[in-house]
Amino acid sequence: MDVRGKVVVCDTEDGAIYVSDKEEEVKNAGGVAIILPNNKYRGFSTSEINADILPATHLSYSSGLKIKAYINSTTKPTATIEFKGTIIGISSAPEVAHFSSRGPSLTSPGILKPDIIGPGANILAAWPANRMNSSSFNIVSGTSLSCPHLSGVAALLKSTHPEWSPAAIKSAIMTTADEVNHENKPIMDQTHQPADIFAVGAGHVNPSRANDPGLIYDIQPEDYIHYLCGLGYSDSQVGIVVNRRVNCSEESTIPEAQLNYPSSSIALGSSTTTQEFTRTATNVGAVDSTYIIEIFAPPGVNVSVKPDKLDFTRLNQKKTYAVMFSKIRAKGKNRKPHAQGFLRWVSAKHSVRSPISVKFE
Repeated sequence: MDVRGKVVVCDTEDGAIYVSDKEEEVKNAGGVAIILPNNKYRGFSTSEINADILPATHLSYSSGLKIKAYINSTTKPTATIEFKGTIIGISSAPEVAHFSSRGPSLTSPGILKPDIIGPGANILAAWPANRMNSSSFNIVSGTSLSCPHLSGVAALLKSTHPEWSPAAIKSAIMTTADEVNHENKPIMDQTHQPADIFAVGAGHVNPSRANDPGLIYDIQPEDYIHYLCGLGYSDSQVGIVVNRRVNCSEESTIPEAQLNYPSSSIALGSSTTTQEFTRTATNVGAVDSTYIIEIFAPPGVNVSVKPDKLDFTRLNQKKTYAVMFSKIRAKGKNRKPHAQGFLRWVSAKHSVRSPISVKFE
């Protein structure tokens, strides 16, 4: 087909990321521009992830179907690509892109993953200037773009709270994350459906709130040894991680969900209809403060917390509480394999949210 002087519509194959080869082919054939509709998997998450060598428009899957329907409806379809400037303040932002890593964790299902989401789609970033004669900056997408955003937030928190451990910083980021978009509705995924807990984790990072979380869940280095030994790793494997000799038979072990993490991932089955774990919260907010628990139990699960109030009288004071999860007898056969909810400790100034995932076995 002769495409000289034409705008060409090119499908992106399932799993394809870079489409530079398609653009090169169209350019060599005389095409003047290219339209790149998403495949069904990518849905609405249009992401510019290669340096375009032709004027290009990236479309959602549904918009691509409309374009193709128009082309098939006439013998002389026409197309114009017109740049009308950058639009900011999209009310549905943030959204989870198709390439964002999903949980649950296969190696450690007792730890909820992902932890957090952050900006990673269509980011203005440094770029090799010699790549396809591009400039030194490009619009790039990927988890490699969200990672530096979260790393930067962690560095900012460390600069204002130099005494905080990496676990404390992670806790502050997770418990203060945004769970809704700009419309105050649940964050959506690439299909424009509410993203579940295995897509958003604790939510979208909120650096300002993370700087003043109120409470943190800290973890000591020795806790990781108890956790890793509990996972069944060998002495030598754990030793490689902690850089010293370890004898797991001499260490107390803990189940995964007992690690003092800002989230909970629980499995409830016929033989484990009830589980109980503890968490220890450290006060990094007001000197005198009282927190009241709010429970948003996952469907099909009873959740209770004791005590249901935490009173703090000084900074860095620690309080431990227990969380009990019990399965409610299923009605019918419509129960989903996973359910999600959260706990929230609320004071006069702070709200400290911990997501919960429950797997029914």
